[in-house]
Amino acid sequence: MEYANLSVEEIQRQLDEAESKKTALKRLLETRREEGKDDIVQQVRDLIESNGYDYDEIIPLVAPKRRRGAGRKLSGDRQYKRYVDPDNAENIYVRGVLPGWMKKKMQDQGYDPSSKEDREAFKANSLREI
Repeated sequence: MEYANLSVEEIQRQLDEAESKKTALKRLLETRREEGKDDIVQQVRDLIESNGYDYDEIIPLVAPKRRRGAGRKLSGDRQYKRYVDPDNAENIYVRGVLPGWMKKKMQDQGYDPSSKEDREAFKANSLREI
């Protein structure tokens, strides 16, 4: 079909028809895929039985139960910012409970260790990120 000579309305109608056909084809594809699953299941059952096994004895080996938490990313893979005391390279803070050296140094500089804003300001102004 020659599209160059079509009016705006005709082009829109063609697009609507194509969209309708696309939706119908997607539904048909999904139906056929579902029907195909039944055939595959029967083929697997026949294969298992023809080899002298019981279906319930083989399927757990094919699809073992998933363990809880399987596939979750471990927190050990995370990378946290590390801060070092410029006055003593052995003083390193990663995250969590504030070490004693950091609390003392914060208090000496007038920061409140219990205040998140003060902790962030102290890290930005007094520690070096590594």
